[in-house]
Amino acid sequence: MVSASTVHINLWGRDDECDAIRRLLDWDSGGALLFHGPPGSGRTTLLTYARRVAGERTLLTGAGLADEAALPYAGLHRLLDPVLDADAALPVRQRRLLRRVLGGGGCPADQRLALAAAVRSLLAAAAERRPLLCTVDDLDTGDRQSACTLAVVARRLRRLPVALLLTTTSPTAVDGVPAHRLRPLHVRECQAMLAGRRDPPPAPVARALAALSSGSPQALADLADTLTPAQWRGEEPLPDTPPVDGALAAAYRARLDRLPAPTRRMVLLAALDPHDDPGTLVRAAWAGGLTVEALAPAEAAGLLRTGPHGVTFPDPLARPMITAVAPLADLRAAHLLLAGTLAGGPLGRALRHATDADCPADVLAAELAVAVDRAPDRAAAAVALRRAAELTADPARVAELTVAAARCAWTAGDPDQARELLRRLAPGPTVRGPADLVRGDMQLRCDAPAAAVATLLAAADAVAPTDRRSALLALVRAGEAICVTGDHYRYAEVARRAEALRRPGDPPEVDLLATFAVGVGATLRGDHARGGPALRRVVVLGGRLAGSAATPAALACAAAAALLVGVDGPAHRLADRAVEVARSSGEVSLLPRALELRAVAEYWLGRHEAAAETARQGVRTARAAGQHVCAQVHLGILAVLAAVRADRVGALARIAEIGDGAAPGSRPDAYARWALGVLDLIDGRYADAVARLAALARARTGRGQVLVQVMATPYLVEAAAHEGGRPAAALTVFDHWASSTASPSRRALAARCRALLAPRGGPEAEQEFRAALRLHPADTDRFERARTELLFGRELRRRRRPRDARAHLHRAREAFTLLGATAWAERAGEELRAAGESVGPGRPGPEQLLTGQQLHIARLVAQGATNREIATRMSLSTRTVDHHLRNVFHRLGVRSRTELARLLP
Repeated sequence: MVSASTVHINLWGRDDECDAIRRLLDWDSGGALLFHGPPGSGRTTLLTYARRVAGERTLLTGAGLADEAALPYAGLHRLLDPVLDADAALPVRQRRLLRRVLGGGGCPADQRLALAAAVRSLLAAAAERRPLLCTVDDLDTGDRQSACTLAVVARRLRRLPVALLLTTTSPTAVDGVPAHRLRPLHVRECQAMLAGRRDPPPAPVARALAALSSGSPQALADLADTLTPAQWRGEEPLPDTPPVDGALAAAYRARLDRLPAPTRRMVLLAALDPHDDPGTLVRAAWAGGLTVEALAPAEAAGLLRTGPHGVTFPDPLARPMITAVAPLADLRAAHLLLAGTLAGGPLGRALRHATDADCPADVLAAELAVAVDRAPDRAAAAVALRRAAELTADPARVAELTVAAARCAWTAGDPDQARELLRRLAPGPTVRGPADLVRGDMQLRCDAPAAAVATLLAAADAVAPTDRRSALLALVRAGEAICVTGDHYRYAEVARRAEALRRPGDPPEVDLLATFAVGVGATLRGDHARGGPALRRVVVLGGRLAGSAATPAALACAAAAALLVGVDGPAHRLADRAVEVARSSGEVSLLPRALELRAVAEYWLGRHEAAAETARQGVRTARAAGQHVCAQVHLGILAVLAAVRADRVGALARIAEIGDGAAPGSRPDAYARWALGVLDLIDGRYADAVARLAALARARTGRGQVLVQVMATPYLVEAAAHEGGRPAAALTVFDHWASSTASPSRRALAARCRALLAPRGGPEAEQEFRAALRLHPADTDRFERARTELLFGRELRRRRRPRDARAHLHRAREAFTLLGATAWAERAGEELRAAGESVGPGRPGPEQLLTGQQLHIARLVAQGATNREIATRMSLSTRTVDHHLRNVFHRLGVRSRTELARLLP
């Protein structure tokens, strides 16, 4: 027996595989195991572990070598060479055949089974004294004949004291042998592995490294060995990919080197294709003199898969590693081919000309720069500008083109390329401002909103003398960063600078940006008399621009202004238009912000399901564009929406996704705390709810998330009413703001807050409740109206007026039922029963009908995940997910994924 405790080797996340190895070595009857996974998944380490726990077994080791792939049976010869002297025990025919094959004489097709029998007999003879362990690494890398022979032997080792362990990249290399796919490591396993190599990094750094490595042990090891101490502590940005001089990169480089040159070029094109569009790949291949058939060797090697929907890479690290190790000339040529295919028109022609060595470089650069202005595809424009910079000799012009290329790459949703372009930028006064504008925008949305404030303010100062629109845009973005971090008191500086840049007769968009910054600054300091008119003017300007060539940035400002003055319908239309324009113009970088504004507008309109769907789109879009801060904001919105509808599981799941990566006091952190405060209120922990919601902001100092606390004030007041307190500061801010708007729904909520805090049993509370019900719009905000009906009915019941209470409670229960808010409908039913009404139990919701795992799967389906994606995320088989989903459909009485998505919040 082998004791694992005697083996000192760390294998994070490979407990099942280690157990399988020990069970095989504990048996005397023999057998084989296959471990398969992408480069860096730990296959070789598992074989090392097996040899360490092999005890008294005789060891034979082999490996598939690319240099010997063309030599038949070379791998078999290397494996068996230490025990060839045991062939004296073989029958004469087997001995002669084995010696002839291993001596280079080849094996006729009709003798292949006989050869496998001879190898099996030789292993049996070598194991007569002591059991035998054979390990063969990278079986599919070496010669095909050895692999085929060992596969036949592996299936015929029963009743022999021989254990055979094989590793491959592709799962199909060996059939009929028990196989283990080496899954990616979970985040906690990644954290444990990192802590085992160096001092444990901060949790956000560990999570970022886990995501960057896609759970690959070798990628983690390479990153851990190359990060600087400042990067390890989270004080400097992390790299975008595992190091190109690491072991994983070397493995991918060797893997690509084994492919024919046309295949390597096609693989690079497929890895770079941003849309995974088969048509784009075919056209780019044709333009480069290639055909898609060249991908066949890569597919046979397990590097990629082809299908009717394009090319997919089984290993999530394949794309970044293929592009990282590609020679610069090949990478540039592939970018040009794809950009020319995507762009078409003048830009496509210019890019094709740029590959012509006979044309003067300055002419090509000028042609590319001119063609970019009319190109709708920002990704193609980035490639063109990058190429133009490479063809330009003037250093100042090179810097301008590089900044323009970085701006296009960022706009197209590729922050990694934008950062790489800015890193190579030579410093200079003419480009510092434009470069800081791009850099600050990325800091705001991706990873460092606190640092973005200084960067964007510096950018505004630098570009103001020559480009007031860009300066105002930098100020607006700096103000957004201030709001995200919660330092609202600093917005006064933004407003002051914007006021200084205003001029009479400014173009509409310039006027909109300046007026927006001034209006927000006044609103945040409580000067609604000045802020309200300014923001309403922004809404009017945005409405005028919406039908013309408006930019997404201007439309987003107009939508935010509309939310601040409480005109939710226009806010939704402007935000929706911003989303539409951003998509049609390829401005991916602004999509998450536009979707955030649309989701908030839908929240105020009471369209919770639509808001949740918009926020889910925002999470996907933000993550795809590398905007981690924006993704956290959308997760916070989803957490609040779930909590408001009493969906504890959903809210906590979203909060867990945010994790501790959100800075304390930031907008994502405030959304998470708001959601937790609502759950406290629903569960009757009123003191906890008050403490949590009151701490969201400190209105007098201008610190904290003032805007989030304003939205959360109705819940804060409700919790405080139960505690007998009065959140004076928050209620004053909310009441002052609500009365300054023309929004009936805001004023209805303010009246409800006053009703809850009025003396119990007096006429004031009833008057305020009735005023709130008159103010609630009939066509929108049905959820909040139903909440007011519920609270008013409860107040009347407690005042011993059950008949009057029942009318309000019935309306509340009916509205909640129609809205699918089952938890609130049940709460209204409980109040009805307390008021003397006989009410049957409501239909149980998904939380009551499903198991925890079924509910988790159902929520992932509602978010748009496929069964395969769910299986990967939950470490289940696709068949198990299919089984659970059928049970979910049956228990909930739904027939499609669409119906399921509608049922779940």
